[in-house]
Amino acid sequence: MEHAELGAWLRLTLSRGVGNDAARRLLARFGLPQDIFTQSPAALREVVTPAQADALAQVPEGWAALLERTAHWLAQAEGDGAMRGLVALGDPRYPRLLLETADPPLLLYAVGAARWLQPDCRDFGVRCGLAIVGSRNPTPQGERHAHDFAQAFAAAGLTVVSGLALGVDGAAHAGALAGAADGVPATLAVVGTGPDRIYPARHRELAHRIAAHGLIVSEYPLGTPPLAANFPKRNRLIAGLSQGTLVVEAALASGSLITARLAAEQGREVFAIPGSIQAPQSRGCHALIRQGAKLVESAQDVLEELRLPAAPAPVADAPAAPPEHPLLAAMGYDPVGLDALVARTGIATADLQVQLLELELAGAVARLPGGLFQRVGVA
Repeated sequence: MEHAELGAWLRLTLSRGVGNDAARRLLARFGLPQDIFTQSPAALREVVTPAQADALAQVPEGWAALLERTAHWLAQAEGDGAMRGLVALGDPRYPRLLLETADPPLLLYAVGAARWLQPDCRDFGVRCGLAIVGSRNPTPQGERHAHDFAQAFAAAGLTVVSGLALGVDGAAHAGALAGAADGVPATLAVVGTGPDRIYPARHRELAHRIAAHGLIVSEYPLGTPPLAANFPKRNRLIAGLSQGTLVVEAALASGSLITARLAAEQGREVFAIPGSIQAPQSRGCHALIRQGAKLVESAQDVLEELRLPAAPAPVADAPAAPPEHPLLAAMGYDPVGLDALVARTGIATADLQVQLLELELAGAVARLPGGLFQRVGVA
């Protein structure tokens, strides 16, 4: 993108009171963004309100500094060699799925593998996205589900879309990276900050891995901090970049349910994994299922609904799984207390605690607050 064109795009996005809808009307009427700023006030008022026309006549505060900062940022490479890009409406790389939504952003800042950001690339190389969202504080079982479902989807050739948040989002990105197929980005992280900010900070290493094998995308200009209002807004992009949205765990009042609602409004599929009736993290999923979301028990359920090929089957001569520990069978998949396990198994408390510790060290059981334990694995 030429310097003058970049400046015009940034000025349009920074003009006070001129949102995406008004900007799209201006672009439809006048063409390129630099042509908007050559129009007379009277011509602008035929398309937008007088207040918006007046705002367009003023150079936004901080525009020149942001222009230089953005140009410099685009010219540099990430430390791991990932490429930086800025994709505007009308660019061949602009995601087709987003164009089908009610509020596509004017600009998308992207950091990722160079093959997905080349000028001749279409839709970032994303042919089919599947969003995975859920609680920032999932149960161990929910976190495992997010990872394993994402790994299966990525192996089947889907790009897993999520928001880089703690909990389910992070597990989904990590799972997708573990199962990445050739020819498509493994995962796409839609962030609620500027593309030069990693939030939360503890996901810095994960973000570098995503940039190397997928994409990090933002609609917010450089330097935008993690403002609370931006995260619900970015959820429309998570839903919009995906053919379907899978909710793993979610409370009744959560951003994940916002994403699911937006997906439904956009005519996309909504899936939900059921959980324990005792767990608050399951109530949002159960509410979605009551409202018509598709109940999911395996990755294959989603792939069949989207009419996509199944994930690769395990190798035929793979070693047989070891027999299940009897205590795991007694636990089931809901959180359970020590007294209940004693009653179910008849094992003495001291021996039961030893077995639970062994299973915990083996990664088969997780210890939860309140003296509860939960089996970890795919049901």
